[in-house]
Amino acid sequence: MYGTAWKEDKTQRLVELALQQGFRAIDTANQRRHYHEAGVGMAIAAAIASGTIVRDDLFLQTKFTFQPGQDHRLPYDPKASITDQVQQSFASSLEHLGVERIDSYVLHGPSQRAGLSSLDREAWQAMEAIHDSGQVRFLGVSNVSLEQLEKLSQIARIRPSFVQNRCYAERAWDREVREFCVANQIVYQGFSLLTANRSTLADPELQKIAKRHQRTVNQIVFRFALDVQMLPLTGTTNANHMKEDLGVFDFRLDSDEVEKIEGLHGRA
Repeated sequence: MYGTAWKEDKTQRLVELALQQGFRAIDTANQRRHYHEAGVGMAIAAAIASGTIVRDDLFLQTKFTFQPGQDHRLPYDPKASITDQVQQSFASSLEHLGVERIDSYVLHGPSQRAGLSSLDREAWQAMEAIHDSGQVRFLGVSNVSLEQLEKLSQIARIRPSFVQNRCYAERAWDREVREFCVANQIVYQGFSLLTANRSTLADPELQKIAKRHQRTVNQIVFRFALDVQMLPLTGTTNANHMKEDLGVFDFRLDSDEVEKIEGLHGRA
């Protein structure tokens, strides 16, 4: 999945480039502080117009973000109820992206660090209503702890299909959350797999595995992600790296290699 955070005025060009290189899953958010969702929409429109893709080729994911995660460029009325804010943000996302439906709509993090509040419940119920309308195929949640995920799964009428977390090797690659996801048929999306793990990328064991497969270390990390049932995100701005990132489907790591990478957190 191609992640579009922190690209600002380069968003349209880079999303077009990613689509040209073969990416067919795009992640964004209606959070102008870190994303330029309208730029993603312009890229999609250009790619469709050029014949690079048709809409049905594309898996498109965006997010609702509570006000503390936003800057002054809000996609909703801050005085409105959370239900109305979700509805306004979603309508704005459809307009930004130039589409009639979203494949995955994600709660961009709970409203508090621990537990779930009434605001989270209200937001999720509003997202469920959008799902009921047929404008969204799947719901998800991001930046979530195991305790919060367990609680959301208990109270939700429509349980999350996706969890998107920053994935640190030094925290065992978020293993507890990943295991909950596997057990509950939730797809775990890992982001910052490279940028959050720079010391791990230099680990001699990882270097050996890369040499054995004649691949880059980055490719080994993404292949590891796939082998442990994780959907990796990449936000690279380099066309060659985009090709490399997509070139991980024609080999697999053996079980010993996966186990060694799982254990790298002990030395990170």
